[in-house]
Amino acid sequence: MLKTVNRPWISINLAISADGRIAQNPGSPSGWTSPVDHCRLLDLRRGIDALLVGRATLEADRMTLTVPDQEIQPLRCIASRSGILDPQHPIFSRPGGPIHLLSEKPDPKIPTPPSVIPHHGNLAHFLENLTAHHSVRSLHCEGGGQLIRSLAELDAIDEIHLTFAGHTLFGGPQPVTATGPLGDFLGKSTHLQLTQFAPNSETAECYLTYRRTHTGRDSTQ
Repeated sequence: MLKTVNRPWISINLAISADGRIAQNPGSPSGWTSPVDHCRLLDLRRGIDALLVGRATLEADRMTLTVPDQEIQPLRCIASRSGILDPQHPIFSRPGGPIHLLSEKPDPKIPTPPSVIPHHGNLAHFLENLTAHHSVRSLHCEGGGQLIRSLAELDAIDEIHLTFAGHTLFGGPQPVTATGPLGDFLGKSTHLQLTQFAPNSETAECYLTYRRTHTGRDSTQ
């Protein structure tokens, strides 16, 4: 397991259905929770130095990674194996923070949009680079599952914001979980403490927050 030496404090946000899935199918949009949960998503972005999302999630949800009514916008970071981005995606037409693109194996035939700052390499080095060269001390990841899995494998998740959506059962033959396919377990456990438990009977959702125990980190570092 490759761990980052000097990385930001990292939080993640995700919603799971009553049968433990984050989406109906791979690549499907995640806007299936309540408006209350969507407001919570935007609130969790406030005050964060950088937002991170996988390319598939960015495209499925048409995300612009901005914070309403906030003067200083967070960096907008996208992780993509190929480095291919749709130039017509709304992220390029919505004012916001600088766009950083991490690609492990970029296609040299595909040009990087001029407004994008490219990074090549692995996720661990990218996190270290954000800290060392872009003053990122806090980073918030909004999925998808493969990216969350990668952060978990780096042992680099300090806080989890989870919406348990009891109103939805996805079912189906292709389970999409927060850390990958069913049965593909992580190599080790991470100890987290439940710090928020907020059930909402009107939305049939429960909002939970877990924080890593004994990290030596906090969101102000």
